[in-house]
Amino acid sequence: MGKYFGTDGFRGEANVVLTAKHAFKIGRYLGWLYNERRHSGTPQPARIVIGKDTRRSSYMLEYALAAGITSSGADAYLLHVTTTPSVAYVTKADGFDCGIMISASHNPFDDNGIKLINDQGEKMDDETITLVEDFLDGKTGIPPYATGANIGRTVDYIAGRNRYMGYLISLGRYSFKGKRIALDCANGSAWNLAPQVFNALGAKTFVINAEPDGTNINRNAGSTHIEHLQQYVKENGLDAGFAYDGDADRCLCVDEHGEVVDGDKILYIYAHYLKERGELDTNTVVATVMSNIGLFKALDEQGIDYAKTAVGDKNVYEYMAQHHNCVGGEQSGHIIFSKYASTGDGILTSLMMMEVMLAKKQTLAELAAPVRIYPQVLENVRVIDKRIVLSAPLIQQAIAQAEAVLQGNGRMLVRPSGTEPLVRVMAEAADTDTCRRCIAIVTDAIDACGFRA
Repeated sequence: MGKYFGTDGFRGEANVVLTAKHAFKIGRYLGWLYNERRHSGTPQPARIVIGKDTRRSSYMLEYALAAGITSSGADAYLLHVTTTPSVAYVTKADGFDCGIMISASHNPFDDNGIKLINDQGEKMDDETITLVEDFLDGKTGIPPYATGANIGRTVDYIAGRNRYMGYLISLGRYSFKGKRIALDCANGSAWNLAPQVFNALGAKTFVINAEPDGTNINRNAGSTHIEHLQQYVKENGLDAGFAYDGDADRCLCVDEHGEVVDGDKILYIYAHYLKERGELDTNTVVATVMSNIGLFKALDEQGIDYAKTAVGDKNVYEYMAQHHNCVGGEQSGHIIFSKYASTGDGILTSLMMMEVMLAKKQTLAELAAPVRIYPQVLENVRVIDKRIVLSAPLIQQAIAQAEAVLQGNGRMLVRPSGTEPLVRVMAEAADTDTCRRCIAIVTDAIDACGFRA
């Protein structure tokens, strides 16, 4: 992680941590950089595509980025309110030099973020991010401003977003006619796209949290507050429900009984489906260290191999690309289907779950039943400096003490958040009380060290 950009972009409170000035400078540098990288014999300016979520500050950052890009002589193409995976898709499909998504994903509305995407629709390489950070810190020379006819243009590019929706619709192998589906759009990027896709495929959609006002994104809505969708599905007797986060790069599901089908169960359902069809390339699912033991036991039962990466869909994707795997993701609902996308895509995930349900003529509950999830408790501890916590001897002793309590029938995972000033303390055991006991050992040590903010 760099000084500004973490595992999922430059993120923080808008106009406090991430300001309009930052956005302008990022746009200015990227516009200049990609103009420089273009072949000298190509007279056309660099083209950078920008999407944003529904936060009030997204508009401010969008215009600041566009101003910076055009001031350097590159062209800024605006997708307007759209999803992160749509920016990745359009960047690659339409030959842009890079893409930018303005979103703080599942964070509260007063936070925002800037995510950089390369010309292959993948998260930006570390070398380019380091160049951007060096410019923000004044370590490099100042690019010249473009003048006259060399000043860049801002182009309305809503057609790119529509083309992405068409792409998703084209992936539907079966009609959704007769299926009653709930969509929780988190008052975020999916609010308009997801219902249109499901309606086009014939579903009877029941849409909630699709009235963004700039301040209600993720507020008691979406994948981080899935209890509302659970209740809604049960009360209305629906076939399934899908909950997205603010920028719709993740999805969690709710079955017909109102039970959550998380990322681990999604991975199992789709991998098992592909295995049965002889289409599970490398016979391997890529998960992270946060995935539940129950997932791995269920995969073992089906003879499916698995790999574990560090947390972060970027890490999952890089492993998948290197080893040619076709399905991977995180418990949180970042699921990557590498045949169709280069990043986690919440709407795509819901379409893939619908495909399995329809192909196998089974409900989500039936499909997920083989996965017995072990109790897992996670506590997020806000700390003064997340970088020093794990290196403290008292914290290391506490983790060892907690692991001794588990006696090999579970695990502890203590790690700093990649996007927030938090240390995440997770315990997995045969029962919830044991999980909480182990977490308390570690959090008490954090308090004893004076690390808690």
